[in-house]
Amino acid sequence: MSMLKNLFGRSGAKTVPQVPAGMRAYAIGDIHGRFDLLQEITGMIEADLKRNPIDLSVEIYLGDYVDRGPDSRAVLNYLSSAPSVCVKRVCLKGNHDEIFLTYLKDPSVLVDWRELGGLETLYSYGVSPPMSRDPELATQCHERLLEIMPEGHIAFLRGLPLRVELGTYLFVHAGIRPDRPKDKQNDDDLIWIREPFLSSRRDYGCIVVHGHTPHDRYEVRSNRINVDTGGYLSGVLNCAVLEGETIRFLQTGL
Repeated sequence: MSMLKNLFGRSGAKTVPQVPAGMRAYAIGDIHGRFDLLQEITGMIEADLKRNPIDLSVEIYLGDYVDRGPDSRAVLNYLSSAPSVCVKRVCLKGNHDEIFLTYLKDPSVLVDWRELGGLETLYSYGVSPPMSRDPELATQCHERLLEIMPEGHIAFLRGLPLRVELGTYLFVHAGIRPDRPKDKQNDDDLIWIREPFLSSRRDYGCIVVHGHTPHDRYEVRSNRINVDTGGYLSGVLNCAVLEGETIRFLQTGL
């Protein structure tokens, strides 16, 4: 029992949310092809930095850049090549980004990917997906995408990390497995998990900042912050602004 307490925090203990001194972090939720919302939120971050200057700032995107929304190509193009609004930009991998990478290697994935918003991603590259599930047509579609898709977009997707830590914050796409220490997590859980993470009240020794599970507004719990509000449908893209021990939010669509 004492080992578990050391790993996950003693009963009643609360991790204090805190980023390193002199730093501000902007954590942005799931974009899902909404380049318009990405432009709006980066404009809001830029304005916030002008109102409240700070020497060290970092923008952290929590994954799921593609699928469902209309302009995944523009989102990937911006994040892979445009200058950062902050001093540093970190883009994490989401489950939809992982599925896209899998499709780039295996055209048969289209059967499942189309149900998850993959068709919109193909359309954004000017590729018309087959209406039937004919394997030959799926292969032709795959080959066409590889002809069109910039190498920089593929390299960007392949290079996405799964996590980043700042102070007492752990940033991931989906969450963590509550019964494992944060440095022993399974990669799939970091981009796919919902339960038992969402209902856990355990103190992890860190505050997990995540997206992946849409909510009608951002959630702030004692052990996690969820910034996903289903922006591709709601028009509300959230950004958690973390500085010292303070937590505030920027939101599009207001």
